[in-house]
Amino acid sequence: MSTLPELRRQETDTSAWTSDDEKGQSKHLETVDPMAAISEEDEGGNVGLAAYNESKAQGEITPEQNKRIRRRIDMLLLPLFLITQTLQYLDKTALNYAKVFGMEKAMHMSGNQYSLGAAIFYIGYMVAQPGWQYLLGKYHAGRVLGASAFIWGLTVLVMVWSKNFTHVMVTRFFLGVFEAAVTPGLSLMTAWWYRRDEIPLRQTIWYSAVGWGGMIGSLMAAGISKMSDHPTPRWKLIFYILGAITMVLGIMLYFFLADGPATAKWIKKEDRPMAVNRVAQSGVGLKTTTFDWKHGLEAVTDYKTWLLSIAMFGSSVPNGVLTNFSGSIIKGLGYSTFNAALLDCAGRSLQVISLLIAGLVATRWANTRLLMMTVGNLICVLGTALMSFLPFTHKYTWPRLIGFWLVNTQSIGFTMGLVMVSSNIGSYSKRIVASSFIFIAYCVGNIVGPLCALEKEAPRYQTAAYCMMAGYMLKTVCHALLWFLLWRDNKKRDAQYGVADPIAAADNGMKGMTEKENTHFRYVL
Repeated sequence: MSTLPELRRQETDTSAWTSDDEKGQSKHLETVDPMAAISEEDEGGNVGLAAYNESKAQGEITPEQNKRIRRRIDMLLLPLFLITQTLQYLDKTALNYAKVFGMEKAMHMSGNQYSLGAAIFYIGYMVAQPGWQYLLGKYHAGRVLGASAFIWGLTVLVMVWSKNFTHVMVTRFFLGVFEAAVTPGLSLMTAWWYRRDEIPLRQTIWYSAVGWGGMIGSLMAAGISKMSDHPTPRWKLIFYILGAITMVLGIMLYFFLADGPATAKWIKKEDRPMAVNRVAQSGVGLKTTTFDWKHGLEAVTDYKTWLLSIAMFGSSVPNGVLTNFSGSIIKGLGYSTFNAALLDCAGRSLQVISLLIAGLVATRWANTRLLMMTVGNLICVLGTALMSFLPFTHKYTWPRLIGFWLVNTQSIGFTMGLVMVSSNIGSYSKRIVASSFIFIAYCVGNIVGPLCALEKEAPRYQTAAYCMMAGYMLKTVCHALLWFLLWRDNKKRDAQYGVADPIAAADNGMKGMTEKENTHFRYVL
């Protein structure tokens, strides 16, 4: 039985070099000249390859160098990612809080028009997100993301001038278009900066923004509810505040977010090649400025793409309900607007805590990503069962509220699902196609979710509760099947190619090979 250190070495690809016989297993590996001329990318558009070659000439990275570089990235990059994701979530869900303060009435919206206004955001998101992921690879990522943030902040401000349902639909559609750069982009970019054993904790840290955003939004709504009469309608104040802050963020991202470790000016020049080398150890490369259609087609036929996409749809139907109806659902249990906001805040704190615990476990113990995803899924099934089957009476108010809080653990499966893409799919072209499919499923689920919350069933929303539970069960089955197939493929690769060489895996990954072409690559579970 493998010891814990042995398992960790298998996951991080930092074990000692294997013999020449073992290295000879790869048919794709070519000799790399470590003294090659340094440029940002090679003829195939593989960004960082030259810096990686330079790092090999400098020798093996020391633990002290690795720790210093990682600490620098953590201090300067993680806060920026966290703030960006928090504002993206707040701006997306502002409609939820505006509804509580009378926007629906001011826009003369009735029936399912609010649900349609919530859903159309994801149509814009779905249409735009593949293009944003391509642009982030093709051009300077900080400038692309900064431009998108500035324009979506402006779009949030435009919402205050909406006069009717049509205006709301148009504004929400374009908000989705420009926010589509964020979560897919940050997920792909995390893999440009961190080794794959470091990714789970870092990704759960910045994605805990959905919990922080929920708490900030709830507290903001609670504060606005206690304000005295103001000439500006309270629902407009929400858009004024969030829009202005987001536009400032866009300017910061444009000028301060680096494109990757090879060109980050805030990393010492002598450390930049080593910063690239750290990431190369994952065996999936960084990014490419040219799109490889063969690799893109491979993503379309890969079982990982489809299982992760179906699982994402399963989790996004409930997310569509939570994102747009959390305040209404809690208020429907008999609480005031102020108390409903505070209780929603309590549930969001569980979201943050569960994400950080899952990230810590997956980082501390090798091959526990899918285990954490399964635990989160089962908690969600329990939570929706309480919401679905407990009587809607005063006696069961607290158990139903607890069930509603428990579904906040759905973010574990969402976040770790994105980690599986960045850790287990080689070639940037293949990653962006797989990610695009997954986020299409995310958008479709979030479109369906609000439509399950039938206005005639308010405040119980029984159909929505059933759909949420079905989605979590589907997600659990997909993740279990993915777990088995990845484990099986690792066994097959060991039997066919022998022991993997982490140096060969890194070389092949930096040259843009997919994980299927890279015979020294092994999946992390």
